[in-house]
Amino acid sequence: MKKIRIAGVPEHFNLPWHMAIEEGAFEDRGIEVAWIEVPEGTGKMCALLEKGETDLAIILTEGVTKSIADGNPSSIVQGYVSSPLLWGIHVAAKSRFQHLADLKGTKAAISRFGSGSHLMTYVLAENQRWDTAALSFELVHTLAGAVTTLEQGEADYFMWEHFTTKPLVLDGVFRRLADCPTPWPCFVVAANRSFLKKDSGSIKHVLEIINQYTSEFKMIPSIDRTLANRYNLALEDVREWLNITQWTQDQLSIQVIDIVQDTLYNLQLISKKVNSADILTNL
Repeated sequence: MKKIRIAGVPEHFNLPWHMAIEEGAFEDRGIEVAWIEVPEGTGKMCALLEKGETDLAIILTEGVTKSIADGNPSSIVQGYVSSPLLWGIHVAAKSRFQHLADLKGTKAAISRFGSGSHLMTYVLAENQRWDTAALSFELVHTLAGAVTTLEQGEADYFMWEHFTTKPLVLDGVFRRLADCPTPWPCFVVAANRSFLKKDSGSIKHVLEIINQYTSEFKMIPSIDRTLANRYNLALEDVREWLNITQWTQDQLSIQVIDIVQDTLYNLQLISKKVNSADILTNL
């Protein structure tokens, strides 16, 4: 039995992985999957990949692209979710901020530098024509850390996936001022290059299995109720999320990586662009 470590966030996007693991789909191919739950998000997963502490990661496109451009010995082996991620822009429910424009010049809470919550703050600032050089940050590690930090006034706003944070909005912990979608497909499967070189065959098997699950995911009877119950989400929110979310079984195009790198470079988040083809590995 081959053992493969796979890292991912504890969010509804990754239910296909958990279903495949729980139903023994990987074991049927001789693969034992050790799932690593990473509530800290993409920045932490980039570090795990770089240190060889995970073999694969289900990770945000912009975060892993930046990390690879900065020297992380990893590679994108396939797309996972082809639709944009809808980032909610949140403030503490009792804060003085009422409009998106009120956040100009304030402090953003982020899970980690190089994470989606960090990088998308720059995308938001660029969209709003704010001075990106004036952005300031408070490191909070997790969603729970963001709740405490915003409530205590140590940071002013926090960007996180719209539907994951919706229960906090409904409970009156956060107020969402607006949304900011990513300008590219949001999730990819990335591999540590050392593991990729050593065992590309097992990665192919993993992708074949997860692709079967994602291609059939929306057709599973009562999948909306399963998601709602498992992730403590309102049924109508799950249905809205399913409606706007598309999985993919294909590799990203070089053109997509070009757009991501151009954006990161123009925002001074990477010091140099690398050959976009080198960020991708086609199995």
